[in-house]
Amino acid sequence: MRFLREGQTLNKVEQIKLQRHPLEVKQAIIDTYSEDLSRMDEVPGEVERLKWVGIYPQKQGGDAFMMRVKVPGGVLTPEQTKVIGKIASDFANGPISNPHFGNNFLDITTRQDVQMHWLKMGDIPEVWRRLEEAGITTVQACGDSARNVLCCPVSGLDHEEVIDAYPIAQAISDYFTGNREYANLPRKFKMSVTGCLEDCAQAEINDIGLLPARLEDGTIGFNLRVGGGLSDGPRMASDIDVFVRPEEAVEITRGIAQVFGELGDRENRWTARMRYLVQRIGPEAFRDELEKRVSVELTPAGEDLTKRYRGDHVGVHAQKDGLFYVGLNVPVGRMSGEHFVEAGRLAEEYGGEVRLATDQNLVITGVPEDKIDDLLAEPLLERFSPKPGAFERGVVACTGSEFCRFGIVETKIRAVEWAKEMDERVGDVGQDAVRMHFSGCSASCAQPQIGDVGFRGETAKTQTSIVEGVDIGLGGSLGRDAAFIDWVEGAKPAEEVPDALVSVFERFKEEGRPGERFHEWARRKKNKELREALRKPAKVGGR
Repeated sequence: MRFLREGQTLNKVEQIKLQRHPLEVKQAIIDTYSEDLSRMDEVPGEVERLKWVGIYPQKQGGDAFMMRVKVPGGVLTPEQTKVIGKIASDFANGPISNPHFGNNFLDITTRQDVQMHWLKMGDIPEVWRRLEEAGITTVQACGDSARNVLCCPVSGLDHEEVIDAYPIAQAISDYFTGNREYANLPRKFKMSVTGCLEDCAQAEINDIGLLPARLEDGTIGFNLRVGGGLSDGPRMASDIDVFVRPEEAVEITRGIAQVFGELGDRENRWTARMRYLVQRIGPEAFRDELEKRVSVELTPAGEDLTKRYRGDHVGVHAQKDGLFYVGLNVPVGRMSGEHFVEAGRLAEEYGGEVRLATDQNLVITGVPEDKIDDLLAEPLLERFSPKPGAFERGVVACTGSEFCRFGIVETKIRAVEWAKEMDERVGDVGQDAVRMHFSGCSASCAQPQIGDVGFRGETAKTQTSIVEGVDIGLGGSLGRDAAFIDWVEGAKPAEEVPDALVSVFERFKEEGRPGERFHEWARRKKNKELREALRKPAKVGGR
């Protein structure tokens, strides 16, 4: 298999990939496992290979699987949206109804994907048939290969956009998806392309980030960042002094994948992510290795044009073509299949497309001005409001222990309830959104390191028992002032978190400077002071 060096010591997963190409599992599902799931046990490593077609076993075991659907750049037609929603309605039906969300739901992820749970293996071929008819795939939504390519969710529409990056993100996705030569990388491989000025696609925390830039002669393209990521050992991506013209983007990303495939760590999966390779050999050496493997001459970086980190697109906003887009707040990204179908219907009736965002919200584009009031009056927008409170607007959560085998604590219900409680008790904090990101373990699927407030699932001790708890971090952001949170408080029992949040935000409201945002205030305070604020009893009613 490509990129393997003779004599390499391989970890267990690498040995599995060597025995049988992971992409071959798709036909095996269609031909065999959908009829007899027990046959999967006859092929060593086959459960691991499921990832390459977007499937994970749920923690419940048996015939219960999660499926992830790739949506390059987050762009869906109304019909594609309805197809995905109908699949969730028909097949994401578990024996256990969630006390808050019910059943037959789907999750919008922080990578502009869609996830569904409780799918049975026997239904997978029919699910694939429906998706493929609509031009959608699950191939390489997971696994050690190129994941979904991120883009600004309003690419092509935003007034401040320098270049429409969506066609480039789509071209990169098309090159890697199903490409057997690049489907065996040391670990997952995440890419981001944006032409807007607000870092909507979170370039700094991806293996490859392409950010808008300009050369001295006025040429518009992208500056390249490599080796970003979160989880254990979070790292901001490195600038390797490369300017990428739009027509070079596929070749440059291919070359980086080759560097990673050939030089990445295939012995230890804990240090196999590309950020460890960049850290080990250094940005300059990485650039040298890239230069050896691409067919284009590397151009020195131009002027970075990114101004800030926006974070979301909730609300009604003018497009540069005279139409409008309406961003709906979907707390923690969870919607019923029926609601997702309805989002597709509204896009068809009022606008153009549905766009999924990295903050787990969705956007309906292309709405004429004279139809905005009618759209805002639709029942779906009462539930998924374009005018939410600041905390509900900024809440993000991973799957958590409900379905994930690694999740230590329940996340989705808690995150929604905490955000609602903060809007009621804390109220206005002088900013549109307070980004609270809740991951159920250390894997950082909800990106807690970049939130105003980050939660990481943990066990906690009370006087009488061991309970679900969280580590609490404060002060994260991306963009011009990018920095990860500091983990301020460890293993706090979950039931104590709302009062702790009220206390720290009360202090922010008392001490914050005019126009200062929460993450800025948190960074200039000492961790000892922040810890004291989190431990101080909140005022009755939070006022």
